[in-house]
Amino acid sequence: MIRLFDFLAAFWGILLLWPILIVVAIIGLFDTGSPIFIQTRMGKDKKPFKLIKFRTMGKDTASVASHLASNAAITKFGSFLRKTKIDELPQLINVLKGEMSLVGPRPNLFNQQELIVERDALGIYNVLPGVTGLAQVQNIDMSTPKLLAETDKQMIETLNTKNYFKYIIMTVTGSGSGDAVK
Repeated sequence: MIRLFDFLAAFWGILLLWPILIVVAIIGLFDTGSPIFIQTRMGKDKKPFKLIKFRTMGKDTASVASHLASNAAITKFGSFLRKTKIDELPQLINVLKGEMSLVGPRPNLFNQQELIVERDALGIYNVLPGVTGLAQVQNIDMSTPKLLAETDKQMIETLNTKNYFKYIIMTVTGSGSGDAVK
């Protein structure tokens, strides 16, 4: 049931939001020269997939977790995209492809060893990663691996239709501030 909703929401989201996606891509082209950011992330069962986002940092920024990146790397337009969460919209393509769900643990990088160990111990990789979830609406990011893994586990154990829609609505209405940067 959730997969069907994920697919339909992503399909209709892309269909209805394509003008915004095009405008953001054009502005992003002038902002960074490369508006789309693709990064290999760890998915369900630790399988790699290519996460798609709008670029919010300069092209030469190191490929590290956001909390390890410098705040100076974020462009002015990128800051706007992060605050409004518009940078996440291209992940609807990942949802359509079945690599992600709208709600689930945020997919981490393969070099985040401490987080991988914590998530492994709690079985977090048994589910699809998500665009948003409990940790995101509570402002818990990857800088606190143990807390993040525990929050992800809590979300997975209590995820039902009501909570699924609650996390989506909370995200759309502004809960959570996104990944922290130093």
